[in-house]
Amino acid sequence: MRGTIGDMETTRTSRSSSYPRSVRSPRGEARRAELLAAVAADLKANGLADFSLRRAARAAGTTHKVLLYHFDGAEELLGEAIASLRQHRIANALSAAASHETLGERIRTMWPVLMDDATGLRVIDQAIGLAMYDPQRYAHLATDATVVYHQPLMALCPPGWDEQRKEEVVDLILATMRGLLMEWQTTRSAARIDPALNALVRALEREETGAP
Repeated sequence: MRGTIGDMETTRTSRSSSYPRSVRSPRGEARRAELLAAVAADLKANGLADFSLRRAARAAGTTHKVLLYHFDGAEELLGEAIASLRQHRIANALSAAASHETLGERIRTMWPVLMDDATGLRVIDQAIGLAMYDPQRYAHLATDATVVYHQPLMALCPPGWDEQRKEEVVDLILATMRGLLMEWQTTRSAARIDPALNALVRALEREETGAP
């Protein structure tokens, strides 16, 4: 992470120079989206270590000055790329869960999608680590994760539940699944993860049915 943080600091300082900025025309927005997709793909494949504007420019087939025309420095580019990966990831997970009726089974079906490295799990977890390493600058990389998952998970809850009950259950789901994802990233062993996921599903089923 040290190379990443040092490079971003340099970039943030130099960004105050007079680079021209995009006026966000439709054509400019399309180009911005194209660049963002290329950078997100590079992050998904190679992770966050040593991320820089120059590396991002190579991945996008352009120059760092072009990136600074469309993005306000490396931090904004990184944040938006991570957000893009998260949005695709939650969309895929929700699609997998759509055919199930109960909250517990929906969460069980989402799990294989969320733990799949092809969805960008490694770099998303690295972003959480960066937020923990330097919360003053990167806390948003963690808090944004809560925001992007919160409303979709609220929508999966039974419609008869009041908002407080939904909030409490969603907080339980998020906390548990984050812990399980960290366990998966560090051990790559399902020996403890699968039983814990099963326990979460059982707890959700009891909550939904009112069983003791």
